[in-house]
Amino acid sequence: MTKRDTLPNLYDLSLAEMERLLTDWGQPAYRARQVFRQMYVNLADSPLAMTDLPLTLRERLAAETRLEPLTLEQVQTADSGLTRKALFRLPGGTLVESVLMIYPDRATVCVSTQAGCAMGCVFCATGTLGLLRNLSPGEIVAQVVWAAREMRRFAAAHHPAPVTQPPEDDAWWTPDDLESDAPFAPPISSASRLTNIVFMGMGEPFANYDRWWRAVEIMHDPRGLNVGARSMTVSTVGLVPGIRRLATATLPINLAISLHAPDDDLRSAMMPVNRRYPLAALLDAVRDYLATTGRRVSFEYVLLQGKNDEPEHAAKLAALLRGEAGPIGLPLHLVHVNLIPWNPVPGMPLGRSERRRVLMFQRILRERGIACTVRVERGVSIAAACGQLAGSSA
Repeated sequence: MTKRDTLPNLYDLSLAEMERLLTDWGQPAYRARQVFRQMYVNLADSPLAMTDLPLTLRERLAAETRLEPLTLEQVQTADSGLTRKALFRLPGGTLVESVLMIYPDRATVCVSTQAGCAMGCVFCATGTLGLLRNLSPGEIVAQVVWAAREMRRFAAAHHPAPVTQPPEDDAWWTPDDLESDAPFAPPISSASRLTNIVFMGMGEPFANYDRWWRAVEIMHDPRGLNVGARSMTVSTVGLVPGIRRLATATLPINLAISLHAPDDDLRSAMMPVNRRYPLAALLDAVRDYLATTGRRVSFEYVLLQGKNDEPEHAAKLAALLRGEAGPIGLPLHLVHVNLIPWNPVPGMPLGRSERRRVLMFQRILRERGIACTVRVERGVSIAAACGQLAGSSA
């Protein structure tokens, strides 16, 4: 780690903290609002580019703070350029990944909250690393800023309407970037800006709750990135204290639960966290969350051939959510199951469910009144899909 890596990271600061920093420097408070706007609206990549500030202030910011806490090592593309995986190096050398996915009507970034993960889920590449370290609020925010810049470049390259700030690199996206042998065709998308954030990358957000929540508040600030709370979704393996904290939080962030099994024996074998927070405790917390917030919860379910994808597993899952085999069930109008065909991870002796088994599983749930969809796959060819992030430059 270099001396510069120890300087304050501006992305760690809320606007109020930015004001305190600059007023301590003898600057008027409104300078902080200018800096905040440059960082999150103009997406400036250096204090020296903030030309509405006095040169002396720009130079001091450049010398005494950091605006780029992550070093971009590599970007890989898939799906005709509509999926982009970024590999970042943290101070100290640890690697983390983020994925930008551009759809016809929206753009979503999947960000990491930890380097590695301590949860040890048997189907997840990140879990093989163990926990390397927590990310700071600014390191989380910086991943989203990267995605916002990518979308600004995308809009400039693919939409005739002008954007606020043109890209510096005219060759941001070219046919040479494509991973596929298919004929080149420009992507068709009306998306011109980043619209959604999902905390589903590397790590368990609720194991880094305080830093993650500070990042949420910074990104939600209407004077900055201005990301709506309902445009953010956090996924947890089922850390009950985190679910209970989120239920009373000031911002209505969407909640997704990584479930992946319909009974304790199977879930404990797949997800060690279930030994600490078994299904009864998890569903009790979810039940209280639903009663407190009235907001829908998504249950994520990775399908593994012959392990958790049999018809009896689907029937048991429906019974679990309906409360047929234990405590009172969940309000089904606030429950949604998201089926995820497993994405291969090298070295893992697991199999991906065949499509017919995925559709059968979905049909059984729907017949029992459970809303259920199959997740659209993106980025499998570049190991950017669900469960494949491992902070690798390969």
